[in-house]
Amino acid sequence: MLCLGISGGLDRIFESSPELPNTFLHDGAAVLVRDGRVIAAVEEERLNRVKHSNKFPSNAIRYCLSSAGVELGEIDRIAFYATEAYCNAMLERQFVSRPVELNAKLLARHLLAQVFGTDVDASRVSFVNHHEAHAASAFAMSGFEQSLIFAIDGGGDFCSGLLAVGSGTEITQLASFPESDSLGLFYLETIRYLGYGLFDEYKVMGLAPYGDPAPYRELFAQFYELLDNGGYRLHLDRIGPALIRNIEIRRKGMPFTQQHRDVSATLQEALERIIFHILRHHREATGMTRLCLAGGVAHNCTVNGKLLYSGLFEDIFVQPAAHDAGCALGAALMMSNELGRPAPRERLRDVYWGPGLGTEQAVEHELNAWSGHLDIRRSDDIAASAADWMANGAVIGWVQGRSEFGPRALGNRSILADPRPAENKNRINAMVKKREGYRPFAPSVLEEDASEFFELPGGKREFPFMNFVVRVREAYHSVLGAVTHVDGTARLQTVSRNSNPAYWDLINAFKKRTGIPVLLNTSFNNNAEPIVDSVADAIVAFLTTDLDGLVVGPFLVSKRAATLQDWCTLSVSLPPYASLHRVRSHVAEDRQETVCEIRTGHSGGDGVRISHELFELLMRIEGEASFGDLLDTTTLDQAKREDLVKELRFVWEQRRVRLHPSHAACGRLKAQGEAEPRS
Repeated sequence: MLCLGISGGLDRIFESSPELPNTFLHDGAAVLVRDGRVIAAVEEERLNRVKHSNKFPSNAIRYCLSSAGVELGEIDRIAFYATEAYCNAMLERQFVSRPVELNAKLLARHLLAQVFGTDVDASRVSFVNHHEAHAASAFAMSGFEQSLIFAIDGGGDFCSGLLAVGSGTEITQLASFPESDSLGLFYLETIRYLGYGLFDEYKVMGLAPYGDPAPYRELFAQFYELLDNGGYRLHLDRIGPALIRNIEIRRKGMPFTQQHRDVSATLQEALERIIFHILRHHREATGMTRLCLAGGVAHNCTVNGKLLYSGLFEDIFVQPAAHDAGCALGAALMMSNELGRPAPRERLRDVYWGPGLGTEQAVEHELNAWSGHLDIRRSDDIAASAADWMANGAVIGWVQGRSEFGPRALGNRSILADPRPAENKNRINAMVKKREGYRPFAPSVLEEDASEFFELPGGKREFPFMNFVVRVREAYHSVLGAVTHVDGTARLQTVSRNSNPAYWDLINAFKKRTGIPVLLNTSFNNNAEPIVDSVADAIVAFLTTDLDGLVVGPFLVSKRAATLQDWCTLSVSLPPYASLHRVRSHVAEDRQETVCEIRTGHSGGDGVRISHELFELLMRIEGEASFGDLLDTTTLDQAKREDLVKELRFVWEQRRVRLHPSHAACGRLKAQGEAEPRS
């Protein structure tokens, strides 16, 4: 029995997005389940390269079908991650500004027919409750026979979460939370005044340990009430006026003051206080000793860690793709259960469900296509070679096996480094991530060595998904300087030899050289893109960051000093989400100029300015074109051509254009790669 769960939007990558609430239609994904077991799963952003993609997950669906070797017509049930009534209501909201089909099921079927050329019978398309999908995604993967389930996020299906009890294959709802009491929106509304917005919540979680909640505790007490029987009430409308009167509002890009750090700490404390209030009551009322967590708020690893240390529950399972992409998993599992094929009661051990690298030959051909930019060497002991690099100070990209499902790089699409030098944190934040220097990095530790370095609550040994912040043992605070946060904690990943032998071997090789069975691990991407998925993605990320080395499969990759001619051999294209614009814009109060931009949306807010010369070159492209051929259409001298290459590389780093080996070479590589199954 094959069930496909999907999340995301109802338009395609090149189309204008519907004007819908920002808590709806994002984090697109597809998950394929056979008889309750996951076969394949991937977020659409990994494939279309748009962060938190709000587009229809056509690439993700295509991957899932290919992985199973089936056609869309062979799928028994397709389930969308929200109710049909909610989707129809959202469509009606934007009908005036952009007429669309008002029947969500019909629209979904039309999209499937357009993308896959297959008419899907209405009886095979289902819509499920958003928070029930969150709940099912956690309970079904927990291995628990019974547990309390807490699914909480910004919003969906006119609610912001639910509490339920799971027993066997059934989930019974105890309570739901209206959008007016959304803990996700509580967090989001507050961080607006710290210069952050949607999807930035985790940044504020990382800032909170630098602050003191005491100065603003009384102020925040106006924003919420704790009621009897585990209830609570939020006053979201009070947050803005109170913060405007009491703090210096931070705009994006401005420096942080101690005020901003203290507000972050107070917000985190308030969230923790509300969650503990809810769960203490329901733990006592239900007698449940185990807890499942899902929904975007469940990505608050600090709360999760404190719950675990509290001893309130004997065991806690956090669904690793707790955000809306995980609803695709929940939707597929709900349908499988409905059709009599429930998920087996087994604890989830890993989420390496995404696309693989292909054969070694295909990987080598992909790398060799960039021969003007890369030096490539095969190693017979890739773990030892990569460990040597890191022990000698290198920061590397590490790409192996199938990609991870969810927002964490868990050792298959990772940037890795020595966890000991404290300066590695600042170095990676600056040279790769181009982000705030306070942001912490996670440690990956061999599972059997974890308790030596970290205080593991309740005797637990397995933390495979970076879902919990735990305490670093005091003796190792300075030893693990690059991964120990300012408050002496770390967002831990334990690595099992059974779940990921290649990553285990690498950490073990590093241990043999340094005595430390730990690596600094962060997601392999820059600040402008999602985590890499394919070999091509990894090459682009490597060439547009200051990483010292790249390891893909058995290959060690270094950078070459590319010449102008090497750049001219590459082809240029615009991603399907990008568009070129030439507009009149004020450059002074009394003066306008014509400016050129590449935009990744349909407003000017996200435009990147480019020169008139580059604009004219890009306007000549139909599909793709050789950069050298484009330059040959101009009369520019050598110096100007080199300036254009520098500018092109800059917009490439921003992912506003694509650079890739010539179309003919790509075609050969694609044919070779497709001749072999993806591992």
